[in-house]
Amino acid sequence: MSGHSKFANIKHKKAKNDAHKGKAFTKIGREIAVAVKNGGPDPNLNNKLKDIIAKAKSNNMPNDTISRSIKKAAGEGDGINYEYITYEGYGPNGIAVIVEALTDNKNRTAANVRAAFSKGNGNLGTTGCVSFMFDKKGEIILDKNDIDMDEDDLMMLTIEAGADDFMVEEEAYFITTSPETFADVYSTLEEAKLVMAQAEISMIPQTFAVISEDNVKAFNKMMDLLENDDDVQEVYHNCSNYDEC
Repeated sequence: MSGHSKFANIKHKKAKNDAHKGKAFTKIGREIAVAVKNGGPDPNLNNKLKDIIAKAKSNNMPNDTISRSIKKAAGEGDGINYEYITYEGYGPNGIAVIVEALTDNKNRTAANVRAAFSKGNGNLGTTGCVSFMFDKKGEIILDKNDIDMDEDDLMMLTIEAGADDFMVEEEAYFITTSPETFADVYSTLEEAKLVMAQAEISMIPQTFAVISEDNVKAFNKMMDLLENDDDVQEVYHNCSNYDEC
């Protein structure tokens, strides 16, 4: 997939999030609550929380909202116990799809995810059926229009901070890290006051597939159902032309 297509996909996703900020913030707040419950409220001692804070900031979640979420979770919270569940399957044209959910009702979530796959002409599979086609990586994307730093200086900054790779594309810089070094690289860029279009731990496809024109409507329906589900946190796929759908 070209850098242009990928960056267009990122902008497509951010536009959706911006249009539904309340729902996006609620989902991230839920992740914060689980991270605090499992590892404490100090991001310096809780790497999972630190990673989620980075994700929250790249989604334009205000700092005071993040702080309130942490404080609430460190107190009594809402008394609801959430757990992470991952679903895997195929969309039309064999598009590989991974769904990460955070739920207090596994039966409800499983039924909703299964229905979304079915209505999108896809099939929900077993654990591991597509995850081997993805790599879990930290991913930081910078819009070139937001960056004044010299390209070589930016590359050296990220590599010295622990990044695995630095790629230059038409509209953006793509930085990948291991999950373990993501927080360090993010902090380095934040300290340099660089604007990040996206910053999160992600599942990055190793190979890509193209959705055919006759399956566009079904795939869009499947993605809309999944992304609008309150229990679904993230949806990853290897469709290279989804932003064009």
